[in-house]
Amino acid sequence: VQLQASGGGLVQAGGSLRLSCAASGSIFSINNMGWYRQAPGKQREWVATITSGGNTMYADSVKARFTISRDNAKNTVYLQMNSLKPEDTAVYYCDAVIIAVVRGDPNVYWGQGTLVTVSS
Repeated sequence: VQLQASGGGLVQAGGSLRLSCAASGSIFSINNMGWYRQAPGKQREWVATITSGGNTMYADSVKARFTISRDNAKNTVYLQMNSLKPEDTAVYYCDAVIIAVVRGDPNVYWGQGTLVTVSS
């Protein structure tokens, strides 16, 4: 099982970006999917989570600016980021709780990270 994140880049403050993260491999089912980020010199922090049923949760720092969504048919989670601020600059990582066909028990998988840089 692998997660592949994409969509990062350089954007001016106030702009928007959409991140994607696709899961692939021998997947039986996917439970929660989410996003974390790690700014330079800081610890990784949670950004948002979406459950298999579509319920969403956000960190206070991104609430009302970011929207998490998923396409279960494509095993993909998205993060729409609007009104970006310089403090949103970070490497963004996706994660997912996946039950693989081979293992049969849920495990957390991580994507490789995609860099988002917001200029002032």
